[in-house]
Amino acid sequence: MALKVGDPAPDFALADQAGQTFTLAGLRGRRVILYFYPRADTPGCTTQACSLRDAREAIDAAGAVVVGISPDKPDAQGRFDTKHGLGFPLLSDPDHAVAEAYGVWGERSMYGKKYMGIIRSAFVIDEAGKVAETFYKVSPKDTVPKALAVLEQR
Repeated sequence: MALKVGDPAPDFALADQAGQTFTLAGLRGRRVILYFYPRADTPGCTTQACSLRDAREAIDAAGAVVVGISPDKPDAQGRFDTKHGLGFPLLSDPDHAVAEAYGVWGERSMYGKKYMGIIRSAFVIDEAGKVAETFYKVSPKDTVPKALAVLEQR
């Protein structure tokens, strides 16, 4: 089920790339760009993550933090972070429970084959933990400009 603006952002506790538990509740009082990506270190996911890394100054100026989530295990997330110097939490959701809570787990298709997976999406979450904007099926190149436009309005 898709989230809507004003909905409470579903809380979660997931392992980050260092194996430490990370919670959304721990970010209350800060704005968050939360994005879901299919698989670490693939071309589209790398483009998306590196664009968020490269926009760090603007994101910091908007008072926000970035958090990425995929089904990858923490060690794969760690290699992805190290290889590209991302510097923000990459969380492991191997059973896709959090992806389901955000409405981003669904049917995908590649070369005519259908399968279940992450639908690339991003969310801006406000200081109170409410969804400020949703970007379902966002392209890797559009994540930063769309999220920054929301952050700059508030």
